[in-house]
Amino acid sequence: MSDADAAPEGAGLLQTEFEFTLPQGYVDEAGDRHREGTMRLATAADEIKPLRDPRVKANPSYLSVVLLSRVVTSLGGVGEVTPHTIENLYVADLAYLQSLYERINSRGADAVDAICPECGESFEIHLGNDPADEVPVAGSAEAEETPEPLGTDGGTSIEGTDPGNPERRDRPEG
Repeated sequence: MSDADAAPEGAGLLQTEFEFTLPQGYVDEAGDRHREGTMRLATAADEIKPLRDPRVKANPSYLSVVLLSRVVTSLGGVGEVTPHTIENLYVADLAYLQSLYERINSRGADAVDAICPECGESFEIHLGNDPADEVPVAGSAEAEETPEPLGTDGGTSIEGTDPGNPERRDRPEG
């Protein structure tokens, strides 16, 4: 194969590990907080084997704990990530890891679909792993500092309409 036929550098490679930063962080027995970690793509065995676990049989909600303990390959200075480690995460961190698991295993990337509000074109946004990059939650201190977009719908309404009432149009009586 000539150089002209060679695939571009990195083409065809599958990303199997994804770094993350937990919003709160796991606090170990010594009181040390661990926020940075790595999650790998799940295999079929990762989803099947936990179904045999007696804890999962007794409580199906425990499946996510066992599953995450299999795919989170590192978490700060924690030696081994076990179900006990996942059990002791704050709820926000558990939700973050569940969401990350869904994104990377359904897409093979930490990304979500988006649509440009101006042109309507669909595209994929690759999410960062830094919680500081995330959109503030309504009612939080960070959200209070975020300026409101122009108009009640972010400036995407059609002139002459009321975004709160799509049936109403401003037009002359007649």
